[in-house]
Parts: sequence; C-alpha cells; structure tokens
Amino acid sequence: MKHLISLSALALLAACQTVQAPADPAETVSETVTVTMPEDTAVPVPPVMPTPPATQQWLYGSAEARIALVQDWNEIAAYIEAKAATPPNASVVLAPGATADAPDFLACGDKPLAAVFDADETLIWNLGVTAYFDRTGQSFDPKIWDNWEKTGAGTAVAMPGVENAFQRIRNAGVEIIVNTNRDNSNHAGTADTLKAAGLGEFAYQQTLFLKGDAPGGSGKDGRRYLISDNYCIIALAGDQLGDIADIFNDRALSPPERKALSAAPAFDQMWGNGWFILPNPVYGPSIAGTLDEVFPADSYWEPSIQDE
Repeated sequence: MKHLISLSALALLAACQTVQAPADPAETVSETVTVTMPEDTAVPVPPVMPTPPATQQWLYGSAEARIALVQDWNEIAAYIEAKAATPPNASVVLAPGATADAPDFLACGDKPLAAVFDADETLIWNLGVTAYFDRTGQSFDPKIWDNWEKTGAGTAVAMPGVENAFQRIRNAGVEIIVNTNRDNSNHAGTADTLKAAGLGEFAYQQTLFLKGDAPGGSGKDGRRYLISDNYCIIALAGDQLGDIADIFNDRALSPPERKALSAAPAFDQMWGNGWFILPNPVYGPSIAGTLDEVFPADSYWEPSIQDE
C-alpha cells in the first residue's frame, strides 16, 4: 500500500523541498512530493551588523588607543600639577591678534588657575550615537546629533585616563572648565552627560561653555577670553587644533600649511607644555588632504622588482 500526505502537512514543508513518505514496515515502496511555497512565507534573514570603520575600531575599540590616551592624560595631569605648584605669570591662551611671528599670551595676574578642555572625543566618547549611525548605515545627521546632545547621558563614556587625571587636577587646586562646540541650548543635556560619565558637576557659563556663549560661532577664542576674565588658564586640551586657538582653523590653509603653522617655533614649543592634542582619527579638520598633500613628492617610491 502507499501512504498519503495530508494537505496540512504539505503546508509545513519548505519551499522546493523534496519529501519522502514514511515507509510501511511491510513494504519498501516510497513516493516523493515537491511543494513550492509562496514567496511571502520565506523566513526573513537577520541583517548583518556592519563592521565599524577602521578609524573607529582603532579609537574606540583598541588596546593601543586606550594606552595612548592613558599616557596622554598622565602627562596632562603631571604638567598641571607642576604648574599649580609654581603659578606662571602668563596663561597659555593666545592674545587677540597674536601670530606665529608675533606670539603673545594673556596675562594671569593673581587670578585662580584653570585648565580648559574640549568635551567630545577629548573627555567623552560618543559611543551611543556613533554606534547608531553605524547600525543604521546613516551618515552624520545634525538633527540626530542635536537629540543626542539632549538625551545621550549614560551612553557616552569617559575616555581612558580622564577620571584619574581629573582627580589629580582637582587635588592640585585647579578648576576644570569645559569649552565645547555643543549648542548652548543643550547645556543641561551636556552637563548631564558629563556627570553620568563620572566627570563631576559642571555649571553652565561658569565651568561649562558652549557654542553661542560668545561671538565667533564654532570658533572658541571668544569663549577662551570670557573664561580668562576670571581665570589664569594653564592648560588647554582637545582633539582638534581649534581647541587651542582659532588661528589654526583658517579655512584658507591647506593641510600642509596648517601643519607648518603648528610647527612654527613659537607654537611648536607649546605642545606638551600647556597645549595638548589627543588622538581622533574619526572626524574633524584633521581628516583632509589630497594624495599629493599627504605624500609629498620627495617620498615617492616604486619597487625595484618586476612582476613575473
């Protein structure tokens, strides 16, 4: 005899699947039935999570980046501790009109000491919003970033080395001030984010300054002058040269010219001596340059071997 397969059983078979009927113990005869399922019953395949760009893998995920940043923050804290022990007469803020050929720094007087830091990719890593953009395949969206500034507390984390450095700086009696290009309408969210990352309390327009608090837009010199009205700034740190002085962000400068300006004798002596730049290969004005600008002609090389 032959066994029959019910229609309800057939409905459970996979698309284009071959089925052998169960054998009767008394017989070895079998039959096959081919069933084609409707396309809309296919099981959805979960999306493959994208791999972060190499720059994000290095900065946010590598042991090497963690080590580099801990080293940087130890150097910053040690410098500030030394300066606090012997306060200087001049700050590290360039005076209005200062140039590489005619450098001039704001006077300190008897003002209390402060260290001024950028926030994003200097004090905190914006892991939440960066991962969101990666997961969804979206490019940077200012509306989403604005929402992140308001609501990102808890998913932005302190960068390696920052918490220990802040404890040392505060123990040295130096005020910590944040000067960030987050929008000043989001000052509450930014303060919440810094606090949630374990970096302490920051008061708007006292120890927290944002874009819009002084003329100049995203330029930070105006805010540095505001802070300097009340403090002697003995250290500046950030992930971009604009965190040090607006002179470095002249849009007319090509990458080689900008690099040369940073190496001018009056400025070159400041790196690690009041001016500190932290690594950020992910975004910012440092991510620029043509092939010829990045690799000058005198670096050209070709292999001497020939393809066989």
